[in-house]
Amino acid sequence: MQKLPSHAHEVPANGPAVVTQFLDVETPEMRSLYEKAKRDQWNASSDIDWDSGLAPDCGILPDGLIDIYGTPYWERMSAAERLQLNRHFSAWRISQLMYGEQFALMVCGQIANAVPGIDAKFFMATQVMDEARHSEVLARYLYEKVGVTYPLTSNLSDMFDRVLETPLWYLKTVGTQLVAETLAVSLFRMLADHSPDPLISQICRRILADESRHMGFGMLSLPEQVTELSDREIAEAEDFACVATAGLLQGQFPQEAYEAVGFSKAEIHDIKTMRRTAAEKNEYVAFRQYFKKDFHTALWSNMDKVGLLSRRAIDKLGTMGICAPERSAAAA
Repeated sequence: MQKLPSHAHEVPANGPAVVTQFLDVETPEMRSLYEKAKRDQWNASSDIDWDSGLAPDCGILPDGLIDIYGTPYWERMSAAERLQLNRHFSAWRISQLMYGEQFALMVCGQIANAVPGIDAKFFMATQVMDEARHSEVLARYLYEKVGVTYPLTSNLSDMFDRVLETPLWYLKTVGTQLVAETLAVSLFRMLADHSPDPLISQICRRILADESRHMGFGMLSLPEQVTELSDREIAEAEDFACVATAGLLQGQFPQEAYEAVGFSKAEIHDIKTMRRTAAEKNEYVAFRQYFKKDFHTALWSNMDKVGLLSRRAIDKLGTMGICAPERSAAAA
């Protein structure tokens, strides 16, 4: 048996491969999505201006999104120390996105095998290419421009493994296109719109153009499939979505980044305890609220559209603080 390198692990991921002998158009909407994917391909090597961005004195995320911003910990740091923390804090966050794109690459390869319709297979082939490109471009940014990466968190690793292990293509789609892609869109939009580094903003705008198609696959493929499921299978799919959401939201504290710039264990414990209170007081509180609302609204809406928002699912989401979006006066 081949020995895996220390930075890799193996996941038992056996599943069916459905072969179809009918390759004509079956689902025009899905075939149209495939055509858009072919039209909108881009090359991370030639379509990104790698000579731009990340000047020596430039942060990546806005300082206000760092846990200790505005606290005594922040005030005691020099400008150089704050920049160093920004780089490490941001590299930790982007590292998790990079691993998420690699995870999506692998899952979409599985879906291409397991999904029955040829139009869906064709589209999944383009998403595999998209996710490879996203992994490539984020890795190049971290390795060449930032100079540091961080390991995958245990919560995300467990969630990724769970999606890779299931043999059911629609559960893989729930975990990836319905849940993970929804959060990824919010994160990439945050970087695109708010990073002081024009290079990562440019990269994320490119990625966002692809992500909208990926979410489209879930919206096209899942509703019909859900109508064919038993009550038990629907409950399983709802639970799968909620567990995936919890895996994305929990345990996302960049402890290694604080360790890298010299914070002690006691200081890091204190930061973990006070970071929510600190975040509520700085000028980025409105942004944090918007980001949270953006993700929660999109997830709720997408689960509703595909038929996975029963009362039990609503209750499970509620335990994570995810509630029905507020209706505007115009929509009321």
